[in-house]
Amino acid sequence: MRKPLCLAALCLSISILTTICCAEPNALLSASDDKASNSTGTPANPSDTAQPASDNSAEAAVVEQSPAPAQTQRMFASKVGVGVKVSLLGAGVEAATPVTYHTNLRFGFNTFSYSRGFTNDGTDYAASLTFRSFETHFDWFPFSGGFHLSPGAVLYNGNQIKANASVPGTQSFTLGGTSYISDPANPITGTGKIGFNSVAPTFMLGWGNLVPRRENKHISIPFEIGMMFQGSPTATLNLAGNVCDSTGANCHNVATDSTFQSNVIAQQNKLNNDMSFFKVYPIVSLGFGYKF
Repeated sequence: MRKPLCLAALCLSISILTTICCAEPNALLSASDDKASNSTGTPANPSDTAQPASDNSAEAAVVEQSPAPAQTQRMFASKVGVGVKVSLLGAGVEAATPVTYHTNLRFGFNTFSYSRGFTNDGTDYAASLTFRSFETHFDWFPFSGGFHLSPGAVLYNGNQIKANASVPGTQSFTLGGTSYISDPANPITGTGKIGFNSVAPTFMLGWGNLVPRRENKHISIPFEIGMMFQGSPTATLNLAGNVCDSTGANCHNVATDSTFQSNVIAQQNKLNNDMSFFKVYPIVSLGFGYKF
């Protein structure tokens, strides 16, 4: 009876030792893997690290494909836009180039001529209206679109009205509220001119950009409204010849008649007052532009 019990105890002891010996290498391997994972901060399984590496590559590719703002600004730095326009300053041409992504520097030239004859207070005038101007503007696009605010200046304001005056002999005319008769032997002739300040500040607002910021856009139709502060007009009137009294007698040279010269000055002042509303000159323009 004692012998079988001893055999059974021996078999149980061998079985326990075998289980411990077989399980210990696996436990040690698992503990070693956990330790390696904790020390490096990354999973031991190589497949766990593959996905993050792929995500980083994709993000790097996106960064490389997206130009920086500075690169975008340099992209347009060499662009130039030119255009033609019609405005209350005449027919014009202009050119613009970017200064920054939101600003342009623009230059333009305008010209217009018109002539006609008319009679005023008995004096015949052959008048000509001439517009000549060179302008520059600093265009600011606050919303990165076509709307812009443009302070600037007319660096050369050659806008003026010129006239040749004549009064046929025996014809009466009025000057400064006084009536005269032109001497048939030496009738009245002369010249007149109305001019403005040669340099005048301007301020414009409008829509359209001669240098569109979109790379594939080349055509623009700019529209602007604004004003030019050209100052009070200056009228000059020069008359020569002889005048007579109301009967046609007592003719004399106007150059030596102080009353006549005072009336010339009064007529100049009247012209200045009549043209005073052009002190601030309105500007409306519509154009067509192309970006190279």
